[in-house]
Amino acid sequence: MTSLTPPCDNDHHGQPDSQVLSLRIEAALLERLTDHAAKRGMSVQDYVVRTLVRDDFDERFKASVEETERFYGRSA
Repeated sequence: MTSLTPPCDNDHHGQPDSQVLSLRIEAALLERLTDHAAKRGMSVQDYVVRTLVRDDFDERFKASVEETERFYGRSA
């Protein structure tokens, strides 16, 4: 389940407007993310954001979606 909050209206820290994404993930995946982040001396949040802004994220995401569709079949 995801939940988006409206963009921040006031710019307290000189940062661009942002939104909050809240999601529920299984404990095993969170543990893996925590391990990967710790190896890089990062918080889980920083690690996930860094991963999402990587130049190749879109291509990697598309490839993983295509592989999942091949494995499970395309959902309607």
